Amino acid sequence: MKRMGQPDPGFNLPALFGRGFDVARDAARDFARDFAKDLKKDFGREGATPMFGTEPGAFPFLRPQHAAPGARPAMPAPQKLVTDFRAYSGLRHRDAVPTAPESIVLGRLGALEVRLARTARDVRRAQRLRYKVFYEEMSATPDATTRLARRDMDSFDTICDHILVLDHDAGKIVLGRRKPKVVGTYRLLRQEVANRHGGFYTQGEFDVGGVIAAHPTLRFLELGRSCVLKPYRNKRTVELLWHGVWTYILRNKIDAMFGCASLEGTDPAELDLPLSFLHHNAMAPEEWRARAVEGRHVSMNRIAKADIDMKKALQALPPLIKGYLRLGGFVGDGAVVDHQFGTTDVLIILPVSVISPRYVEHFGPTANRHAI
Repeated sequence: MKRMGQPDPGFNLPALFGRGFDVARDAARDFARDFAKDLKKDFGREGATPMFGTEPGAFPFLRPQHAAPGARPAMPAPQKLVTDFRAYSGLRHRDAVPTAPESIVLGRLGALEVRLARTARDVRRAQRLRYKVFYEEMSATPDATTRLARRDMDSFDTICDHILVLDHDAGKIVLGRRKPKVVGTYRLLRQEVANRHGGFYTQGEFDVGGVIAAHPTLRFLELGRSCVLKPYRNKRTVELLWHGVWTYILRNKIDAMFGCASLEGTDPAELDLPLSFLHHNAMAPEEWRARAVEGRHVSMNRIAKADIDMKKALQALPPLIKGYLRLGGFVGDGAVVDHQFGTTDVLIILPVSVISPRYVEHFGPTANRHAI
């Protein structure tokens, strides 16, 4: 007989709030593996009638995953289930969890702080902000899971670092203490982590493999899912967000960045002006030029260079793309329509070596402008 208060080995309460996340992860993985084995047996028996039916959509997480051209290979169903569970919960692979406490905070500007996500809760807060901007404010179309959770999430959340901008003067009071409000975020994926986990998000739209292979000694970083809450879209917040990215680049010895940047709308004909401006004025040199994947490539050469109204073209570009161009960034060959997010995407390539010296001086060669 167990003594009162002795923990039951099958239910470890402290584990639910610490190591329990790893326990839950392992349990989900084992469940998925065993469940898939049982289903395979049942479905494989001659004359067997599957208990869930075989009509399309009956069991979506077991359907074959057809990757877009150039994308990383599809995951087996059990592995995908575990990855989806991690993304939903905010759990991350050990490769993406910061290990040194001193590396968490990236900068401070008044009440605003920029830092890396530390916990699963931090990741979920970033996902909620992304949902608010991409799905509620902009024109992204949520699937059932996304709508129910009210969070923008995918499998890459489990292997990425997440930069957060926090407002310490805003947020809810919980147990007498104010929880700072997440007002901006960026998602970052280092090359060495992507290599161990099947590739980059961008590979679903652009063939970046050739560019990476052409620079074998450089370290690449993928940037994505950038957004800032509407009331905070000002120079102060965006500067601090970029300060966080620059600090991260220096600490991780990054040589080049890339990622998808979006123009609102899915009809390229309505985006002739900005796309043509980018094609004629910001095309990457050959060694840095990645092409949109076959089957999704949309030409950006839609108006002759001489016919472009430069002032109107610049006004039609989103602030984020203009910011990349000011830093010295290039665009890839072709655009890609993303119907889920209601956007037309271009590839941004930004080698650290071409960043304008005045921006390096602005943030500080050692990222000391807004350092703690």
